[in-house]
Amino acid sequence: MSLFLSKDEEAFKTKARNFAEDHVIPQANEVEAGKYPRELIRDMGRENLLGAPFSKSDGGQGLGWVSEVIVAEEISAANAATEMSRAASTTLYAAPLAYFGNNQQKKDFLRPVLTGESIGALALTEPLAGSDAAGIRTTVAQRGDSYVLNGEKRFITNGGLADQYFLFAITDRKKGGRRGMSAFLVPRESSGVKVVKAYSLLGMRGANVAHIRFRNVKLPPENLVGRKNQGFDILLDELDRERPVVSAEMLGIARAAYEAALEYSNKREQFGRPIREFQAISFRIADMAVKLEASRLLILNSGRLLDMGRSIRKAGAIAKVYATEASFEVANSALQVHGGIGYTRDTPVERYFRDARFMMIGGGTSDIMRHIIQREAYRDLESRSKARKQVMIR
Repeated sequence: MSLFLSKDEEAFKTKARNFAEDHVIPQANEVEAGKYPRELIRDMGRENLLGAPFSKSDGGQGLGWVSEVIVAEEISAANAATEMSRAASTTLYAAPLAYFGNNQQKKDFLRPVLTGESIGALALTEPLAGSDAAGIRTTVAQRGDSYVLNGEKRFITNGGLADQYFLFAITDRKKGGRRGMSAFLVPRESSGVKVVKAYSLLGMRGANVAHIRFRNVKLPPENLVGRKNQGFDILLDELDRERPVVSAEMLGIARAAYEAALEYSNKREQFGRPIREFQAISFRIADMAVKLEASRLLILNSGRLLDMGRSIRKAGAIAKVYATEASFEVANSALQVHGGIGYTRDTPVERYFRDARFMMIGGGTSDIMRHIIQREAYRDLESRSKARKQVMIR
């Protein structure tokens, strides 16, 4: 397994970076002011920058998950809120549909998202269920030939503007969240769907993050994704695929912050010389570079494992906890290098600082990532112990 990019991946990276520089950066201030980047997402669809990991037969590019993290880093380095909006539609929503949906569902609900003509959202988190995903209370009951949906979801990225939701709900209360959860496709224009509010965020200000209420929403049986009560398995697969992507988003922010600090420290003078000549600054730059490189390698490792069909439960959690925390540390250091001007809106550094804080919460908190890592580490230990015992018995 190579942690270096192939020639084709390098070419794809150049394509994504050129798009980000030519189209995303010029609109970054408008997005920051609250304009949802729907047209940018459509443009990405026209440039085949959506659906990189999914098969061509499903409307994707068939390039694998390494290519998806490449897009995430490049778009996020230009504007993180634009990338957050893109990924919510073409990673979070699209991945479980691509891997568990049937052909008709993919035709109707996946292909339009991968062209950028339609926007999707993953509806999981609820007022009383955040880190405890199995604790959701939204229900879907079968009544005659239809399903009826009731409940609430909040902190749903793209929630107020999406054309459809990939939604998780309880279909068997007796079995609970792990064995009684199912997944459904819910058009936003369905009767009984109400967008309660869009949240005002500290960072990612151009993204749409909403609270949604569902009251007696009727769904046809063909909107069930996968098997009934298979939802928790679908969710775990989605989260595994999501984590390298959101980690790459944070890497993009960190890279932009680092590059800004590098340039500023090279030209800013104090005490008659560039501040890069002061060890307090230059060593800060060095530490930032180390965190960037380590983050990139961990993310690429996760992407490669996904493309090999391997489990990334532990590797993905490691990449996410490290890359997200490193991103905030790098953004904080970049602001410090800039001094007073970095705390103003005359530079994008304060935006990097605000945006970088988000993914230590979203996509699974840093605390949950550490829980997953230690759990998988002890499982590995137990497996090795059992293997050694079997060898001794033989």
